Amino acid sequence: MSKNNKTTEPTAPQALTAQFSEQIIDERLTPNPLSQFSMDNDALRLALVTAQYALRATRQQTPPILNKPTGLLVLVNGMEQAGKGTAVKQLRQWVDPRLLKVEATVGDCPSVYQPIWQVHTKVLPRHGDVMVYFGNWYADLLYNVMRMATSDNDKSDNDKALPIAQWQAYLQQQLIELQAFEQDLAANQTRLLKCWFHVDIETLQARLNDDEADPQFLYQIDWNSKKVIETFNQVATVLLRQQDDWIIIDGDNKSDAADHFCHEVLQAMQTALISSKINKVQTSDKSKAKKQAQQALKSAKFEPVKIPKCLKDIDEAEIDKSDYRDALVEKQVRLAQLLRARKGRHIVFAFEGMDAAGKGGAIKRLVAPLDPREYQIYNISAPMLYELQHPYLWRFWTKLPNEQTDRISRIAIFDRTWYGRVLVERIEGFATDEEWQRAYDEINRFEADLAAAGTIVIKYWLAIDKKEQLKRFEARQETPHKQFKLTDDDWRNRDKWSDYVQSAADMLARTDTEYAPWCVIATNEKRQARLDVLDHAIKQLSAVCGS
Repeated sequence: MSKNNKTTEPTAPQALTAQFSEQIIDERLTPNPLSQFSMDNDALRLALVTAQYALRATRQQTPPILNKPTGLLVLVNGMEQAGKGTAVKQLRQWVDPRLLKVEATVGDCPSVYQPIWQVHTKVLPRHGDVMVYFGNWYADLLYNVMRMATSDNDKSDNDKALPIAQWQAYLQQQLIELQAFEQDLAANQTRLLKCWFHVDIETLQARLNDDEADPQFLYQIDWNSKKVIETFNQVATVLLRQQDDWIIIDGDNKSDAADHFCHEVLQAMQTALISSKINKVQTSDKSKAKKQAQQALKSAKFEPVKIPKCLKDIDEAEIDKSDYRDALVEKQVRLAQLLRARKGRHIVFAFEGMDAAGKGGAIKRLVAPLDPREYQIYNISAPMLYELQHPYLWRFWTKLPNEQTDRISRIAIFDRTWYGRVLVERIEGFATDEEWQRAYDEINRFEADLAAAGTIVIKYWLAIDKKEQLKRFEARQETPHKQFKLTDDDWRNRDKWSDYVQSAADMLARTDTEYAPWCVIATNEKRQARLDVLDHAIKQLSAVCGS
């Protein structure tokens, strides 16, 4: 078992509370770890606003493939009454408040059938921006763990607190997944600063009983209960021990805590600025930059796989039109039954394939028996500028079925997907070698998080041969209502046919997983391809939604 998966031995609440203060706080809490760089207030204010504008200016750097504007996301968590609001208020006064985004959420039970981080992705900062986020995904996690770890005498025996080992195991697994999510954010130019504000129980209770108005608490727990606070410190001990990237800020003196916080934000902004700078080895010459990027296929770090037979031997069998229609209706009825029997689970269909391979036709037959309110179709094309100013997967995270929206659809269908990074972006040089080679693991983690939350991920690669593609291109060109489907890029991509096949082979080899397997449909008969898509969907859904 890996170190991160190791379960902490159960410990008595009092011992864990002492353990929190003595081992975690004493090891990592200092009055100001940046004291050797301390500035007076005027100097600190100037440095903060200068760094803020410099970070924002990185979005104007060119060429974009050589420059990496970086955003800063500041997560604010910890004990209540520990000076969080005072610290952020001071920061907002000392920077340009128009350019500092502040969001706050109150911890709630994580939504069913989606990763704990998903509902928070829409508010992530753009590259070049700074955002402070009170609560965030850790508030949801802590709320859920506190529900597990505390009991209510008015509840039935079945609703009482879980044993320590059980809630710790849940917490530790969620922290592993969140750490991986945050590492992917950092790799995609969103740097994180995680600040945990702490005060002792006596200070907390004194502030709860003073005459000052209290802000809305981030966690829905009873802060007047000593037992609840002890449990919270137990939970915090596990969190801070497993994730050592938290900055612990002593909230005993709110003014000092605010100064400490502002110093930490300044250092984080300066670090983000460093990561945004142009690599001096690279050049700003656009033509040379593009040529360098197009060497991705020859990268010494990457070993292309042998192209599998299924991508080369394309089936030519034809199917009778009458037989096709009969089979289509039968399969569509069965598929609709299964989709409606999914018991609330989210379903994500991902369609990839060669140009003109029949993705649109397959999707049309897939949704034909459904009510339009039951699903969403996303036709993915080149990203917009605002999408490029977020982590690569952001534009897909924000399109997933979401329990916290009013939309009733829980089925999302993607015509082209997040796999564009390892296909077109790899071949055309829109992503660097490091970016598209890293993307395989990022995509696998993304899909693993979806599957772990109960989302059903069904992926298709549709393959045709080059001769059939030409035939379909020409048919589109001659058919008025299909001409919009054919672009100059489609014709240019034919010249890189072998590159696309190789990229597809590498993609299938590296992202075919137990929780999100690929289905390769290789046939020049479009009717058969549509039936094969339905057959596979029925098989996958039957395994989880009913026989």
